[in-house]
Amino acid sequence: MGFFYERAVRRFLFATDAERAHERAVHAMALLAHCPPLCRIMERWNNLSSGSFRPVETLGLKFPNAVGLAAGFDKSGRAWPAAAALGFGHVEIGTVTALQQPGNPKPRVFRYPAEEAVINRMGFNNDGADLVAARLAKQPGPGRRKIPLGINLGKSKAAPLDKAVADYLVSFAKLADHADYLVLNVSSPNTPDLRRLQDEDRLRELLGVITTANRERFAQLGKPRKPVLLKIAPDLSFVQIDAVLSTIAHFGLDGIIATNTTLARPGPFAAVNEAGGLSGRPLRTRSTEIIRYISRTTGGRLPIIGVGGIDDAVSAGEKFDAGATLVQVYTGMIFRGPFFGRDVARALADRQARVWGARR
Repeated sequence: MGFFYERAVRRFLFATDAERAHERAVHAMALLAHCPPLCRIMERWNNLSSGSFRPVETLGLKFPNAVGLAAGFDKSGRAWPAAAALGFGHVEIGTVTALQQPGNPKPRVFRYPAEEAVINRMGFNNDGADLVAARLAKQPGPGRRKIPLGINLGKSKAAPLDKAVADYLVSFAKLADHADYLVLNVSSPNTPDLRRLQDEDRLRELLGVITTANRERFAQLGKPRKPVLLKIAPDLSFVQIDAVLSTIAHFGLDGIIATNTTLARPGPFAAVNEAGGLSGRPLRTRSTEIIRYISRTTGGRLPIIGVGGIDDAVSAGEKFDAGATLVQVYTGMIFRGPFFGRDVARALADRQARVWGARR
């Protein structure tokens, strides 16, 4: 399937603008989602056999495999119900903002096939919390899904920095009921001032308000609160990461996603003048370094979702060796095809089986 994708489908998609190709891919996945019988057939075909793989239990949830589809692909929750049919063990939609917004001016997505990398400056283009919530209300809800659904929340561009917490709170109130877990995205480089929310004082304010709202909302409903994670940038220093981890521990956040895209321009990208976040293979080493640092600093107690530079089972395995609990892919799927997540999950299952065998 990977050979067919690279020889035929990718050639077709890469012949057009990167964002248009992305829109076509989301549309195709949304069409699949509207065909439940076909989804069920594909789920059986692409799922891992229970004899070779143990589900991952973390965040109070059960993940049928360790590989998820990262936020950024299905920004407005139109296609995610088909993610299990493609072999993913979880899916994260968004980033969703309180306000509907078109994002930054086009063109804003650039592929670099030789490096299997992408630069994007999308700017949180999405349908907004109201429309996404209405869409999710018509789709399978928590407890009725094949795989967990995460909802990634960000700041509306129109919200000034001093109103950012209130802006996140609006999105939380509208979307929390529909999520299996929630992510606070304070690390995209494409929304002005967003990364300043990683500063300790601002982060403490944001986490304090959201964790309080989370606890109070679901206590009133007589239900457990939703797991909340923080997504951080790869451009933070270890000293800055220490401050983030201290804040996370203080407010009892459930996990961390490491990492978002980078503003760094390593190697051949030094001569590239496009603004935006770089993702894909060039991010592999830095993302893994941060995962390892977080795992060691927290004694392995904080669940980590590893993202960045995963283009095969080896690079995914590095994330787990560094301390990741789960991984997510997106850019790798652009270059390797729609079943890339399934292929990585199967290879990781084989790897896990070999480890178990060696221990017996």
